[in-house]
Amino acid sequence: MKRTHLPLNGLRVFDAAARHLSFTRAADELAVTPAAVGQQIRALEETLGVVLFRRTTKGLELTPEGEAGLGALRDGLLQFEESVRAMQAGQSSKALAIAAPRDVIDKWLLPRLAEIGARDRELRFQLMTADDALDFTEANLDLAIRWGTGPGEHEGEAIESAGMVLVERAGGGADAWIGWRGCPVEAGPAQLMAGDAGLAIEAVAAGMGRAWVPELLAARDIAAGRLVAAQGPVPHGAGYWLVAPLPQWRQKKVKALVEALVA
Repeated sequence: MKRTHLPLNGLRVFDAAARHLSFTRAADELAVTPAAVGQQIRALEETLGVVLFRRTTKGLELTPEGEAGLGALRDGLLQFEESVRAMQAGQSSKALAIAAPRDVIDKWLLPRLAEIGARDRELRFQLMTADDALDFTEANLDLAIRWGTGPGEHEGEAIESAGMVLVERAGGGADAWIGWRGCPVEAGPAQLMAGDAGLAIEAVAAGMGRAWVPELLAARDIAAGRLVAAQGPVPHGAGYWLVAPLPQWRQKKVKALVEALVA
């Protein structure tokens, strides 16, 4: 019999019925009806091609075939329980793998991880730069940050932002536009094209011109006086999202990190 075709639910019902020698008490344990227990046992007997129980004047008895498989079945169920406990132990892990665009890591994520890590020295972070769609399982990721109008195919939470802001160097700089790959604001011909918004911010700080960038990424430089907001912020339909597939999103460590990042 192929492992993928093992009648696991029927075997679990068989174990309960064999322990109690009663479909009624097995049903109470499993929170189902006695009729449902009987159906599971009959289906299991049909699958295995054997009779597992016989009714006598004294009640329910196991057949020799049922007795023969019971010990190995119970050992297997115990191993299943140990397997589940081992998998759930990962919930207590404090290692988190995160993927995000390079400029988001530099301008927004790293400062926050530093604050979060200072509060809990047992946390361990692994960072990966990524702009496009990722296979979370293949990359062993727990969480990712993406730009868009929603979480897409995953679970997610928006990172609060005021939108786009036009920044220039404090004290003035070149009267030129700086563009960057993916910039959602058309401001005219750019004298410099940067690979991302983070590089555009650094170009502005160097005095090369002005640029429209996400307020989320420019906020710390504005607060530090490196840049000033010439216009905006202007609301924008898209923004940055914390995203993960449902299994990763449900992890306690991911929930805690998301809560800390958006606080």
